[in-house]
Amino acid sequence: MNRLKMKYAPIGVFDSGYGGLTVLKELVRVLPGYDFLYLGDNARSPYGTRSFDVVYKYTLQAVEYLFARGCPLVILACNTASAKALRNIQMLDLPDLAPENRVLGVIRPSVEKVAEITRNGHVGVLGTLGTVASGSYPVELEKWSDGRVVSTVQEACPMWVPIVENNEINSEGADFFVRKNIQNILEKDRKIDTLILGCTHYPLLEDSIRKYVPDNVKILKQGHIVAEKLMDYLHRHPEMEQRLTKGESVRFYTSESAKTFESKASLFMEQHVQAENFAWLE
Repeated sequence: MNRLKMKYAPIGVFDSGYGGLTVLKELVRVLPGYDFLYLGDNARSPYGTRSFDVVYKYTLQAVEYLFARGCPLVILACNTASAKALRNIQMLDLPDLAPENRVLGVIRPSVEKVAEITRNGHVGVLGTLGTVASGSYPVELEKWSDGRVVSTVQEACPMWVPIVENNEINSEGADFFVRKNIQNILEKDRKIDTLILGCTHYPLLEDSIRKYVPDNVKILKQGHIVAEKLMDYLHRHPEMEQRLTKGESVRFYTSESAKTFESKASLFMEQHVQAENFAWLE
């Protein structure tokens, strides 16, 4: 079929809030020809402190919405959603909901990259309360690292997301909490050589983070990794790649005020964006 005559079929990108925009930004850079549709559930954010059942329910609603908007492929650009909902959606819902579609997360690509770059197998994970409590990173690192990861320690950083979303990145408060959490995780394992920023908000704090992380420790940001892994996935799955439209468009939907979303999203995308409100499917 002529791709120009295809029904609009963008890559869906979902996050509970704004952090997934750091992933979207890299996806657009690495895969510039494709159409993208970003969905932020900002009205119900953050997901990090919510229960497994609630995160699963909300994430499934988002996936269903993106499927209904024509997305055959959805990226959960949210560590909490990837940790608490992805597996259930893939195993329990997708076979009946849309067996030909795919839902991918951000944890496994990050884990695979860690296994490639760690030298001594000592890994640290910085994340939200929900991501840390889920234990997804230690489990996935053990499962997918082929024995290259021998120790995983975690540190919950509950203040980092509100710092970013309130544009307090360069404040004394931000510096205090970043220093505190970095010191905590380094005390848990002084052999750490790879540090995962296990929340898509955290790259915006990279300058502060680097001040307190030893030079020999590699800091892993998810946006570029997820984009590279998606490009590889599409090369390996031409049947999916051929279903995606290439109009070079990026659309933004939010469950919060569109104006509020636009003002904050510009911080993540480093450009002005226009957003639309949406209502959950009944």
